[in-house]
Amino acid sequence: MMLKNFKIKTELNDVVSLTDDIKEFVRESGVKSGICVVYTPHTTAGLTVTSFWDPKGFEDLQDEICRIVPTRIDFKHQHDTPQDAAGHVKSSLLGVSMTFIINEGELLAGHSQGIYFVEFDGPRNREYFVKIYAD
Repeated sequence: MMLKNFKIKTELNDVVSLTDDIKEFVRESGVKSGICVVYTPHTTAGLTVTSFWDPKGFEDLQDEICRIVPTRIDFKHQHDTPQDAAGHVKSSLLGVSMTFIINEGELLAGHSQGIYFVEFDGPRNREYFVKIYAD
């Protein structure tokens, strides 16, 4: 088992690619077959898999998430800002962990799939963890 902590800086509504760093860590691990878990310990951010082919797709992703959960002042959660409250809901819907298969020493992913950190409340200093388990 191997664990690595990654640090990133985000801005509001960033969609940050994690794909290359995760793929590199999998290769460096030497694990030929197993599982890779990606996790972020934040409640106003999330993780997703989406296509990397068109950068405008990231704007569509954030636009639609914001359409589904708009920032508004009538949230019952009033600990911080309305943006913070909306970020908690968005994070809960998107999720903060993902599991991937390692096959033949590589992260198993579709040809257009990328792994992304989605920020709902930045700018922030963020982190995510990658844990690799061998079969």
